[in-house]
Amino acid sequence: VQLQASGGGLVQPGGSLRLSCVITGDILGRFYMAWYRQAPGKQRELVAGITRGLNTNYADSVKGRFTISRDDAKNAVYLDMNSLKPEDTAVYICRGQPMGTTTQYWGRGTLVTVSS
Repeated sequence: VQLQASGGGLVQPGGSLRLSCVITGDILGRFYMAWYRQAPGKQRELVAGITRGLNTNYADSVKGRFTISRDDAKNAVYLDMNSLKPEDTAVYICRGQPMGTTTQYWGRGTLVTVSS
């Protein structure tokens, strides 16, 4: 199983980006999926998660600005980020965990830089 994240880049404060994470080697519908981020010198933190039943959870710092979604037919999970702030700058990493297991799969991450 491999997870491939994409969509990062440089964006101005107040701008938007959409990140994508595609699973290969398995069926997305089996997985709980989440986005994490890690800024330089900081610990990795959970940004948002989504279950197979489309229940979602968000870090307080991104509520109302970020939206996680999934398209099981495309084996993809998305993170729509709006009203971006410089403090959102980080490497964004997707994680997948088959429901009912403790197995975790991590992607390599994609860099998001929010700067003017």
